[in-house]
Amino acid sequence: MLRPRETVLAVPPYHPPLADRSGLRLDFNENTLGCSPRVLDSLRRLTADDLARYPEKHNGELKMADFLRVSVPEVLLTNGVDEAIHLLCQTYLSPGDQAVIVVPTYSMYRIYMTAVGAEVVSVPAARNFEFPWTDVRKSMNQRTKLIAIANPNNPTGRVVPPDDLLRLAEEAPSAAVLVDEAYFEFYGHSVLSRRKQYPNLFVARTFSKAYGLAGLRLGALVGNADQMSALRRMCSPYNVNGIALACLSDALDDRVYVEQYVRDVLESRARLERTLDNAGLTFWPSQANFVLMKAGSTSASAAQFADSMRKRGVLVRDRSADFGCEGCVRITLGTRQHADKLLEALLRTLDELRIPQGVAQL
Repeated sequence: MLRPRETVLAVPPYHPPLADRSGLRLDFNENTLGCSPRVLDSLRRLTADDLARYPEKHNGELKMADFLRVSVPEVLLTNGVDEAIHLLCQTYLSPGDQAVIVVPTYSMYRIYMTAVGAEVVSVPAARNFEFPWTDVRKSMNQRTKLIAIANPNNPTGRVVPPDDLLRLAEEAPSAAVLVDEAYFEFYGHSVLSRRKQYPNLFVARTFSKAYGLAGLRLGALVGNADQMSALRRMCSPYNVNGIALACLSDALDDRVYVEQYVRDVLESRARLERTLDNAGLTFWPSQANFVLMKAGSTSASAAQFADSMRKRGVLVRDRSADFGCEGCVRITLGTRQHADKLLEALLRTLDELRIPQGVAQL
């Protein structure tokens, strides 16, 4: 009888709550405004012939390398950051190897690591979700072949100082160290400029957040040229679709659009954090386009909060299932108008659920 590999059966299921996402979508950290109008113009220029051809990503990688100020052999365009994670696991992990993550964090790290038969070591974050440097160091050994760190981290929004990340790469030279910078635009700090000092360091970027292209599944992975050559062997030659490639240049060139959106998000984030602070609610200051807050002490509290916000046309993400996040919800930020609607719904929900609050103000 046909049976999947045991490592596949051991993979934890991941079921994103995508059903009935009508309303203001502040649940998936997407761009709430949408992509640049120049990207839409790119889509309108597509022809039937464009869609009939296999995609060619070389020119896209030239453009991406120029944008990131890296050499072409150092960059690989991927089907979102998810594929970058998958390729790293396929390239560097064998059954019995060890992979290290700090929890809570992005779910797909564990899923792809488990799928190749690696032992996943989950190091709990320190108090207030700070990076547990000492514990991470203790977890590493000769079997450690991959360490994945989201910076800023999802779902907490917390960050690791770049020097600490580089020290990690230095102390684990036989392990691939992934710094997932999916939320880089909202943080502004990167390890990319110092990549040449660490041949085991990889940096991932995405177009799903600030650029508003989550539906096109476009990402990039940067690393040592020799290591990237090995990753290309594991990668399909047509992994990035032609529609995404057609939009890449205009997405990168319209910096004014992206920079304005980022400014709007940072303003909205400050307003939300100020409101939560004035309300006396627990939250964790974020460097991403979202904030993690405590809606109560139980999973039921978070579910009730999310349901009440949904009734007011605002979707937020219940993160109670994440390690250390019981009773927490994650709220994505967007434009000023979207923040207005969010904060109005938030205050009404706090009043309805009688969640203790101080002098909350918009």
